[in-house]
Amino acid sequence: MLTKPFLNFIMQQLSALTAKEISCSHIENVPGGSINTAVCLKTNHGDYFLKYNKADRFPGMFECEKKGLEILRNKNVIEVPEVVTSGVFEDNSFLLEKMIIPGKRAKNYSEILGTGLASLHKFTSSAFGLDHDNYIGSLKQLNTQSKSGIEFMIQSRFVPLITLAQQNQLISKSEILLFEKLFAKLEDLLPDESPSLLHGDLWSGNIIIGKNGHAVFLDPAIYYGYRETDLAMAKLFGGFDAEFYESYNNSFPLKPGWENRIGLFQLYPLLVHLNLFGRGYWASINEVLKIIL
Repeated sequence: MLTKPFLNFIMQQLSALTAKEISCSHIENVPGGSINTAVCLKTNHGDYFLKYNKADRFPGMFECEKKGLEILRNKNVIEVPEVVTSGVFEDNSFLLEKMIIPGKRAKNYSEILGTGLASLHKFTSSAFGLDHDNYIGSLKQLNTQSKSGIEFMIQSRFVPLITLAQQNQLISKSEILLFEKLFAKLEDLLPDESPSLLHGDLWSGNIIIGKNGHAVFLDPAIYYGYRETDLAMAKLFGGFDAEFYESYNNSFPLKPGWENRIGLFQLYPLLVHLNLFGRGYWASINEVLKIIL
């Protein structure tokens, strides 16, 4: 709950950071989030977006999100919210950003979205992963760095979520054997590419239209990985039109056969959803595995 002491603390933080006396005149609930409580703080110096949760529920979540947003912002190729600060007040952790002013979709929205994502993916690394772990949704995301894409996919993407699903009785031993067969085939399935900087949780719910009519990317789960991961997740839940994919491919052509690998790269987000939302997602996972194996 956003108590008066909590709100006063946020206003004090804002005042100190901006060297202005800032006060809040109105608080509006912001719908759409299922993990955190989110509000818009209307102040005498503009609107701010505050999301918060119990600090012990998801330790370090907002610090990781802040890092991710700042990394993306510093690349200066896609639009993301401007982070003001993050921290802890009493038993609440929080993230404070400047509020995004919504706009109408520009005529070249999809083209700019596709080229922007392609530009992000052109930032590469010598290793898969990241120098710190973070979150995807409310699940911890392991980003142990590896020179091997195969090792990274197995040890940092598939195995942690398979293990969690097994602990929660969401997957059987015989079903785990299917993944072991997949692991043996990954060398022949994965594209030969350097790891790209990814948004990491790219679905339509994590993009809004900003004041200029272009996409603003929200709630990243960044790491360096196979760029087809972002594109496969975008296809998994829809909301991205053909012009987006065409624009992306014109800017940064994908390796031949990428469309045949969509299912492979959808397995990770599907495992995330299996663990978050239950056994109902196994049917989709099983269908992908049948096609691949």
